[in-house]
Amino acid sequence: MTRMKISDRISVANDSEFFLIAGPCVIESEEQVLETAETLKTVGETHDIDVVFKSSFDKANRSSIDSYRGPGLDRGLEILQMVKTRYDLPIITDFHTPDQASRVADVVDVLQVPAFLSRQTDMLTAAGETGLPINVKKGQFLSAEGMENVVDKIESTGNERILLCERGAMYGYNNLVVDFRNIDIMKDIGKPVVFDTTHSVQRPGSHGDSSGGDRRFAPTLARAALATGVAGIFAEVHPDPPSAKCDAATQLPLSRVDSLVEQWLAIDSTVKDE
Repeated sequence: MTRMKISDRISVANDSEFFLIAGPCVIESEEQVLETAETLKTVGETHDIDVVFKSSFDKANRSSIDSYRGPGLDRGLEILQMVKTRYDLPIITDFHTPDQASRVADVVDVLQVPAFLSRQTDMLTAAGETGLPINVKKGQFLSAEGMENVVDKIESTGNERILLCERGAMYGYNNLVVDFRNIDIMKDIGKPVVFDTTHSVQRPGSHGDSSGGDRRFAPTLARAALATGVAGIFAEVHPDPPSAKCDAATQLPLSRVDSLVEQWLAIDSTVKDE
């Protein structure tokens, strides 16, 4: 496939060196976000890898009404703009209602459609109409083949810059599994494929009023995905995961990102040099 431009200086493809989408699940504070962005900027420069910074201004699908959701649209975008200005990192974030798309597009380089909303026509067309690259999380309830309809909806707007993101599939209640056949199927649709290694180890709603999971499996799944040949790896990272206000069980420690990227690059280069 041809390379897809996702920012002024980043182009991606399934057969090119992988790029990294990383950052904390949700914006907890300006300090937390800037600390994480500074480390990710250094990792990118050290390993000569493209990094796109991710964090959410709102987590609209939290299990409980009492769960922390984030700083909201205005303050969240203000903090993401700080990351972009201070560290010169491209930004990706998710939006949750069609009317948010154009507002978020004023700040970010890539728009993300959450997995639970990945079939919502109004969400997909609103995203497409911004003209930005769109990263669509494949719903836990969708087959890989079903993403063809998702692509068609976005492309109906004239926007063909679409990334497809694998993040696991429901396996009974409160558990996810990854079917790595999905990566090849989505590559056959003709779009770059991203693998979300931290959401794939979630156990949705397993704690009743919150989701659980097991971060120890995330590096393993990332290695497996890279062995299939993907355009990108998505990994939520946090300076202190156990204290995180969202996805505390699945985010990876920020201190491990450097060594993980070094390992992931070795696998990626081996597969793609064949």
